Amino acid sequence: MGDQEQLSKLSHSPLKPFPVCLFVCCCCRHIQDPASQRLTWNKPPVNVLVIRKIRDESLVEPFKELCRFLVEEKQMMVYVERRVADDAALLKDESFSLIRNQLCTFREGYDDISNCIDLIICLGGDGTLLYASSLFQDSVPPVMAFHLGSLGFLTPFKFESYKTEVAKVFEGNAAITLRSRLKVKVVKDMLQRADQQPHTHETQQQEYNGLLARDHAHSETGKVTLQLQVLNEVVVDRGPSSYLSNVDLYLDGRLITSVQGDGVIVSTPTGSTAYAAAAGASMIHPNVPAIMVTPICPHSLSFRPIVVPAGVELMITLSPDARNTAWVSFDGRKRQEIQYGDCIKITTSCYPVPSICCHDLVYDWFESLAECLHWNVRKRQARLADASDSSDTEN
Repeated sequence: MGDQEQLSKLSHSPLKPFPVCLFVCCCCRHIQDPASQRLTWNKPPVNVLVIRKIRDESLVEPFKELCRFLVEEKQMMVYVERRVADDAALLKDESFSLIRNQLCTFREGYDDISNCIDLIICLGGDGTLLYASSLFQDSVPPVMAFHLGSLGFLTPFKFESYKTEVAKVFEGNAAITLRSRLKVKVVKDMLQRADQQPHTHETQQQEYNGLLARDHAHSETGKVTLQLQVLNEVVVDRGPSSYLSNVDLYLDGRLITSVQGDGVIVSTPTGSTAYAAAAGASMIHPNVPAIMVTPICPHSLSFRPIVVPAGVELMITLSPDARNTAWVSFDGRKRQEIQYGDCIKITTSCYPVPSICCHDLVYDWFESLAECLHWNVRKRQARLADASDSSDTEN
């Protein structure tokens, strides 16, 4: 089966995993054009998940409009989070009670809706897309995001024309961007303690601060305490400590470097325009298969952000001579402490987030750069009235 045929087949069902590699290089050296990624439906979508930004009263009316449109005009089964349906503003509106009673509600962490959703519609900012991604730890349905938040880098659609835009998506043949995610595992007590190993002359030379030497970091004895998919970034920082963080970075089992500073960011191309950009990293188009490693305020003038191939496994541990523990968060959530012997394993997930484009994957991304980040905005240079006035043309 050819690469394009396989992509087309997988895109018919949003509940099946999308291909890991966005660019496939076969024996004929053909590289697939990301612009060929289209969303088509094997059968019309039935179940729609609507994600609304919480604690934003300005989104109540757009939310009610969208739900009425989906339920009454499109005869869709609409799923919403229970706390959204129980919003006080919705409970007071008697005219919306009929629609509200037809909504299917769920609770995060209690109800599994991953196998019954055909399409996700987000109302809010970029945080709504990150939240939608966290609800699906395997295959993710296509996501249509409306810009109703503060930044809106990942939300290309304007709500003013929501009926037309939603109808187009239901008809299919929409451009999509496969936003890669990171598969992250937190392993506790992974590094074997030196006092649990036979004390040969070699191991005695390797012992340091109660841990085996760093080139023995592949020895696993711990247990996985957390495994999840991350859309933007994994952030390891020094937490409340006043000391610099000191963590070791491994790539496919080899020690690459130690990071001394405020921390390190491991991000996807989608996350390259978030925290990583603020820390000085380059911005990478989401269709580029890569993982970014960006130090946070490194105590070294030569420590520059790097880009590694998608699919490699990164591992982060506390350095043996670290003065304090570290803290880690995943897309700004589930923050926890990392101690000696613990490690964080990161690689590319095989379950990307299919984000529906408003125009196409090139125009949407550069428009977001210009509108949200004001990329390359400057006062235009005045045109010369006569080219002979330029000193470069003087003889």
